[in-house]
Amino acid sequence: MMQSSLRTLAVWMARGLPGWRNAMVRARWPVLALVLSTTLLQGCGFALRGAPTYVFNTVAVTPERSGGVAAELSRLMGTRVRPAVTAEDDIAPDAMVEVLSDSRQKVVVGVNAAGLIREFELRLTVRFSVRTPQGKVLIEPTDIRLERSVSFNEATVLSKETEEIMLWRAMQTDAVQQIVRRLAAIKSLAP
Repeated sequence: MMQSSLRTLAVWMARGLPGWRNAMVRARWPVLALVLSTTLLQGCGFALRGAPTYVFNTVAVTPERSGGVAAELSRLMGTRVRPAVTAEDDIAPDAMVEVLSDSRQKVVVGVNAAGLIREFELRLTVRFSVRTPQGKVLIEPTDIRLERSVSFNEATVLSKETEEIMLWRAMQTDAVQQIVRRLAAIKSLAP
């Protein structure tokens, strides 16, 4: 197959037939389309969201041993995380993220004619604030509310439980991402 294509290409080159030029133009279309679409996307201001930049170098996430949101935020911030309570010789963190509450609710929103549950709504509410160790409030106490609907079927209870667990994790990750974007929006630590 490859050899026959090469022979055909060699014949076209030797004869100088227009088919050779058409084949070369057709081969360049995908490259031209890629270059054109990239240029158009750059021209309209499209850019991938890069890594966030912060005005602080270190941060404390409190409470350290509480719900999943604080733990995931600590993991995401990585080496920037410092303990909020430090020994006298340690340096205090530049900012403190306080996860004030992390509540989860599972509410029935739909039943069938027989009174059996058909749909749940999962609700995650995270309340947080950000301040400096000196007490300056950088972000007032703010609520992040997320909701997801889950259909329910008695015949597939195990798979629906797994789906519910995955939705809780996705909601928690979404809440953490929203907190990170708000941390990146802080302009200054100065009073």
